[in-house]
Amino acid sequence: MTGFEYGCDGPRAVVVGIDGSETGWRALHYAIGQSRRQGGRVVAVYADRLPAAAFATAVPLAAAAVADPGVDTLIEELRAEVAEMGPQYGVDVTFETVAGDPVAAMVAVAERERADAVVVGASVQAGHKLFGSVATRVVKAGRWPVTVVP
Repeated sequence: MTGFEYGCDGPRAVVVGIDGSETGWRALHYAIGQSRRQGGRVVAVYADRLPAAAFATAVPLAAAAVADPGVDTLIEELRAEVAEMGPQYGVDVTFETVAGDPVAAMVAVAERERADAVVVGASVQAGHKLFGSVATRVVKAGRWPVTVVP
């Protein structure tokens, strides 16, 4: 076999967007179940929106200043829950925080990880009607199958 090939033998690496919402948790469980059945791994991505220029890029959250202590608490809760789920289901699950637009974050992580699929929870925010849902924007920005979990 020569080089890397997308989409062979089912998803070996799945990127999933999580944000603490009910649909985000369902998306994570779906991604873990899919990865468990197919011997893959999961990269759970939490994207923290920053004002203005954040929509253009995605940078590691550690490199950005987080002013809201509530966000820090949410991130730690997400990190702890995700860390418990990997061993519980026998799947390699990692958690990553990225500052920026959720779409840019998931696309950047999916490219870096050579992901075979992206999973997101259905949008429950009114703003997606104006800017487009995360799922639609990931489909347009990338080359991965995108599963939307209700």
